[in-house]
Amino acid sequence: MKKIILKVGGMTCSACSNGLEKYLNKQTGIKVANVNLVMGNAFIEYDEEQLDVKALEQFIKQAGFQSLGIFDDKIETKQNKRDQRRFCFFTLLAILFLYFSMGHMLGLPVFSFLDMHENPGNYALLLFGFTVLFFYYGLDIIKNGYKNLIHRTLNMDTLVSIGVISSLGYSVYSMIMILCGHQEYVEHLYFESASIVIYFIKLGRYLDTISKDKTKEAIQKLVQITPDVAKVKRNGKEQLVTIDEVKLDDIVVSYAGDRIAVDGEVVLGSSHVDESFITGESKPVRKNVHDMVVAGSVNYDGYLEYSAKKVGKESTISQIVKLVVEATSTKMPIEKIADRVSGYFVPIVLLLAIVTFVSYLLLGFPFNEAVSTFVTVLVVACPCALGLATPLAVVVSEGTCANLGILVKKSEVLEKAVHVDTVVFDKTGTLTHGKLKVATIVNDSDLSNEMLLQLIGSLESKSTHPIGRAFVDYCEEHKLSFLSTSDFEDISGLGVQGKVNHDFLVLGNAKLLKQLGIKNRYAKMALQLSKKGNSIVYVVCDHKLLALIGVGDTIKENAKEVVERLEQYNIEVTMLTGDNQETSSIIANEVGIKKIIADVVPQKKVSFLKKLKQEGKTVLMCGDGINDSPALASADIGVSVHSGTDIAMDASDVILMNDDLSSILDLLYISKHTIRNIKQNLFWAFFYNGLMIPIAMGLFRPLGISINPMIAGLAMVFSSLTVILNALRLKRVKKQ
Repeated sequence: MKKIILKVGGMTCSACSNGLEKYLNKQTGIKVANVNLVMGNAFIEYDEEQLDVKALEQFIKQAGFQSLGIFDDKIETKQNKRDQRRFCFFTLLAILFLYFSMGHMLGLPVFSFLDMHENPGNYALLLFGFTVLFFYYGLDIIKNGYKNLIHRTLNMDTLVSIGVISSLGYSVYSMIMILCGHQEYVEHLYFESASIVIYFIKLGRYLDTISKDKTKEAIQKLVQITPDVAKVKRNGKEQLVTIDEVKLDDIVVSYAGDRIAVDGEVVLGSSHVDESFITGESKPVRKNVHDMVVAGSVNYDGYLEYSAKKVGKESTISQIVKLVVEATSTKMPIEKIADRVSGYFVPIVLLLAIVTFVSYLLLGFPFNEAVSTFVTVLVVACPCALGLATPLAVVVSEGTCANLGILVKKSEVLEKAVHVDTVVFDKTGTLTHGKLKVATIVNDSDLSNEMLLQLIGSLESKSTHPIGRAFVDYCEEHKLSFLSTSDFEDISGLGVQGKVNHDFLVLGNAKLLKQLGIKNRYAKMALQLSKKGNSIVYVVCDHKLLALIGVGDTIKENAKEVVERLEQYNIEVTMLTGDNQETSSIIANEVGIKKIIADVVPQKKVSFLKKLKQEGKTVLMCGDGINDSPALASADIGVSVHSGTDIAMDASDVILMNDDLSSILDLLYISKHTIRNIKQNLFWAFFYNGLMIPIAMGLFRPLGISINPMIAGLAMVFSSLTVILNALRLKRVKKQ
């Protein structure tokens, strides 16, 4: 099965996207298709042995829409200048039209040769001329309405088209009667209603496009974060090339202040790099030779040369954009309910409009009044608000999550997260850093801890041992320069030794102390630290024991706070690990986890999660390793830290790009606000239609409440705007 995202043109409301989605899902060879109205695309998973891209595009065409090609990262979010000018022109034209057609009602001066009573023929022809212009402006609405009627995918355009054409037809008939001498028909002209309804539909679409653009801003920021050009070394000279011209293994040059052009591996130089756009972590990260750099990050203070490893669509940023867009194209259960309602909505409205029209005639109302009411019912019933209620909120929330370094791969995660009552953590690499760090320092020398560790790190920089790397990392993190080192020697199984500046330094284990004949005054403390999983390094200088350093896999800084916050939310927290019970208990006690399941193989992890789900729990599992991937796939929500393996990240539903466990709290918080926002949107959409359709049908006329087609068109615009503006409030959701 292959996945593809195609851009789709011609969709104007939820009935369009629902109709296309149903049509695609009926086709042989398509496993699943999700159509996103907000993003204007179709996410399709299909059998590439049965279908190709051309066949998929043909299906879209057969359904009455346009395929605009494969999604290519370059998301267009800016209003076309030509569309803006056209809208401004027709806004002015609408004001003039209303002046000439209704100015006399407000006591405004009217030219006698255009007066509806003195010269009804001129008046009718003027209004007809305006109407021709507005119908030309709304030709896309009429075409879509007709096309969707033919393809039996009734939508908002279908309702509006039937309404305005009915109004136009009756008005043209009345105009002909006026020109034939029947001046009383001047009261039966509805040209302005048909035209202004089209204008209000276009107004709604114009505002809708601007608002949709705002929902895609986070994705657009990701796309625009990478530079357009790069400095590449070729034949020993620097060349400025476009980003598309960078090839794999090209040597790319970056000076202080430059943005990294492509993903690559540092081959020369050292610098601090700001990766906050992808990790959410504001602190710059030190990059040295062999470290990886990510496209779009900012080189702060040094010179780097790096070998291009991922270019074009393979880059981290492109993959993130693709993941976010794919996530917005999946559907929540709550959205599927709204889609089903929208699918029945348009036919029901059309039926209600016909019933209203016939009822008015049977009750003895004038024909023109029956037509006006028929048009009003069709125009006021707006499925757009209902269709936008969920996808708009999802797109905004996905963007907010991406900005906080949380990649949500399926939108349904946002709905599931609201119900999470159990969080299960792996230990190594999840609650802990997963690599050795300096954990404890017992320093009896005259040197400060920093100076001592600078000496140790300088010597260990010559070693390849993982314990030695912990001291090198410490120096880099604390910006400690490496001192001059000579006579380095690796003492197999015991430690290392050498000269740092003029001091002879020996670093090693207890066996090395015994071999050197030095009494171990730290023996008891070393035993306690060893029980906590620390490796012990003794520091000897000029045959004197200066210090003891405990090196171990340290707990992440905010792990304890995250566990406390989860328990405050009445969420049960469990540690599920393959490590032994003793080591696991020490870590669990430090972070405050009371329930520990240790010595578990991957299959047992899956069994444990299945048991929790059978008990009715909604489980979020957070892990990082290959052994966690089956469990991540089994949980209701699988969360992988970005430092984890590719397999773990493939199996998960959420990736924490910043390795920060507090992002789980952010996810739960955003989820809560998203679902609340969707429910508010759906309420207002249903409330609007539940109130306005009966008013449009005239059921409240005895109370003096009624509307005409123009007011109906304006009300329709406001209903969509209410939903859009409410969804945009999610952009203000901040990090917890």
